[in-house]
Amino acid sequence: MSQEKGYGLLKGKKGIIFGALDERSIAWRIALACKREGADFVLSNAPVALRLGTLDALSEETNAKIIPCDVSSEEDVEKLMKETKKELGGVDFILHAIGMSPNVRKKKEYRDLNYQWLNQTLDISAISLHKVLNYAEKTDVINDGASVIALSYIGAQRIFSKYSDMNDAKALLESIARNYGSRLADRGIRVNTVSQAPTKTSAGSGIKGFDSMYTFADKIAPLGNPTADECADYCVTLFSDLTRKVTMQNLYHDGGFVTSGISEEMIDGLVKLYADEE
Repeated sequence: MSQEKGYGLLKGKKGIIFGALDERSIAWRIALACKREGADFVLSNAPVALRLGTLDALSEETNAKIIPCDVSSEEDVEKLMKETKKELGGVDFILHAIGMSPNVRKKKEYRDLNYQWLNQTLDISAISLHKVLNYAEKTDVINDGASVIALSYIGAQRIFSKYSDMNDAKALLESIARNYGSRLADRGIRVNTVSQAPTKTSAGSGIKGFDSMYTFADKIAPLGNPTADECADYCVTLFSDLTRKVTMQNLYHDGGFVTSGISEEMIDGLVKLYADEE
C-alpha cells in the first residue's frame, strides 16, 4: 500500500526517523509511509552514512530536514534532540532503525569475536536506543502519548549462526525497549520492537548467508516474507492512535514464521534432496 493514497493516520503528528540509508532500506520505506499518512519528521543517520548523499533524495521527497547524529556520542544525541525541538517542537513518534556489527562485516566467528568490535555492535545497535530515549526525555522533545519503535529480528530469541553478535545486540535492544516502556507508561508513551523477517535491503544483503536465511524464512512462513513496504505499513499503525495500549511488546512481522514448524513444501524438498544424495 505504501505508494497508494493513505488514510491520514498520522495527520498532524511529528517524529524522528533514524537509519534510512537508501531506497531499499526499511527506514526509508517507513519515512515514505509516514509522509503518505500526513506526518512531518526529521531524518537522521551517522555522518559517515550521509556522505553517500542518497538521503538527500528522501529529504527532498518528504520535505524533511536531515540532522546528522553519531549515536555512539551522547553529545550528538542530545544535540539532535535539541535541534529537532527547534525544528518541530515535540515529537509523537520515533523510529530506531540502527544496527551494525564490525564482526559480521569482517566475518569473525562467534568464538573469536573482536571484543572492541563487540562493544561497538552493542553500543550502536542496542544501547543507542537507551540514549535516544534518555535524551528525548531530558530535552523534553517527546510528547505524552508518543510511540517508539525499534526494528529487531528473531535472532534475539533464536540463534542464526551467521548473525553472530547481532543476535546478542537484538536481545539487548528488546530488553531496553521493555525497560523504558515500563518507565514511560505514566506518560502514555509506548515503546515496542518490531521483529521483521529477513528483508532484501542493502544492510541485510551484507550479511554472509543472507540469501539462505531469506529463502529459509520464506519457505516456512505461511504468508511468506513481508516486504519493506509492508513493514512500513505495519509501523504506521503502531505510530498511530489506533494502538495506544500496545507497549513493551516484541511484535513479529514475519508472515507467521515465528509460530511455524516446517512447511510441507520444505519437507518435500528435503526428502527429495536426501533421496537424490542416496
